[in-house]
Amino acid sequence: MSKSVAIVQSNYIPWRGYFDLINSVDEFILYDDAQYTIRDWRNRNIIKTPHGPKWLSIPIEVKGKYHQKIKDAAVSDTGWARKHWATIVHSYARAPYFSTYRESFEKLYLGMEETMLSQINFHFLRALCEVLGISTPLTWSMDYELSGDKTERLVSLCRQAGATSYLSGPAAKVYLDEGLFLREEISVSYMDYSGYPEYSQLYPPFEPSVSVIDLIFNEGPNARRYLKSCH
Repeated sequence: MSKSVAIVQSNYIPWRGYFDLINSVDEFILYDDAQYTIRDWRNRNIIKTPHGPKWLSIPIEVKGKYHQKIKDAAVSDTGWARKHWATIVHSYARAPYFSTYRESFEKLYLGMEETMLSQINFHFLRALCEVLGISTPLTWSMDYELSGDKTERLVSLCRQAGATSYLSGPAAKVYLDEGLFLREEISVSYMDYSGYPEYSQLYPPFEPSVSVIDLIFNEGPNARRYLKSCH
């Protein structure tokens, strides 16, 4: 029986390509045993505002520049969620479907009690998948035994998950040792993030790489149509 797996670090309210990757596999493993990297997508993302693109960043206590793992990254200011929600309301109140999702997103933000980044990201990813109608199971690298370095770890996770194929982001082409996968009879393929169609968006010009919440608030139930994996 075939089974496809993707293994990616958790991101905060990521762009639609991230959800395309989730929807393209049978199991999505959040690789939060990986090193936490600053100024990256782990704790922040971009939304559109009347004044242009804006970063929403979750403040993190950085403990050692190269030693902290994503799963160990903790929030340094618990007021972040209320601030983010206020910015989102200000930016998307006029979006066609904001009122449709306002209550559920408001509960998610204002009810957020988690203080660990990995757990926060998981809650948002699960909620966003539900809105988008994506049912792929989200699991943790921490649920498995980890061994080896880089590609060896990914191969080990795939083997333990019973994967017959591994779907990777395109950036991994420069370091992934595909031979290690093939030895375990696991095929490797890469996502293609090119050619995404534009959708109705507030505040021109169109910005293709903003958080998926922009797509949801502007297209509502039609948001799935703008994911390649839903065609």
